[in-house]
Amino acid sequence: MKPTVILLIDDNRMDIELVLLAVAGLEVSYNIQTAHSGYEALDYLFGRAKFADRSQFPLPDIILLDLKMPGLDGQEVLRRIKTTPGLRRLPVIIFTSSQEDIDRANCYDSGANSYVVKPLLLEELQNIMQEIETYWLDLNIGPPKLL
Repeated sequence: MKPTVILLIDDNRMDIELVLLAVAGLEVSYNIQTAHSGYEALDYLFGRAKFADRSQFPLPDIILLDLKMPGLDGQEVLRRIKTTPGLRRLPVIIFTSSQEDIDRANCYDSGANSYVVKPLLLEELQNIMQEIETYWLDLNIGPPKLL
C-alpha cells in the first residue's frame, strides 16, 4: 500500500521537526511533504517551479495547515485551496497554536475540514497524528478524487 501523503505547511521549522519526530515513532506509513510558507504551499499544490514533478511531489491526501505565517497566511492559503477545482476536496486540517474563536470561525467558514490546536508535548502530538490516520484514512469515506 502506498504511503499517505501529507502536506505540512508551517513556517516554524521546529514545529515541522516535531511532527516528523512524532510520526517516526508511529506505525503508520506517511510521506510528509513540507512547505515553509503560504507561497511555497501554493507552488506545491499547483505543481509550479521546483514542485512540477508529480511523481516526486504528489498531490497530498491530507493538508496540515498552520494559520499564523508571514506573507501569505494560512487563512488565505485555505481560501485558495477551497476555491480551486481539483484542490477543493482535499481535506484541510488547520494545525495551529491559535485557540481564538474568531480564527476557528473564519477557518470553518472558509471550508476547513478540521481545526486542531498544536499540543505542547511530543506524546500528545503522536496521539494526534495517530488519530489523523485513524479518522481521515480509516473511518472517513472522502469524496471521489475527480468528478
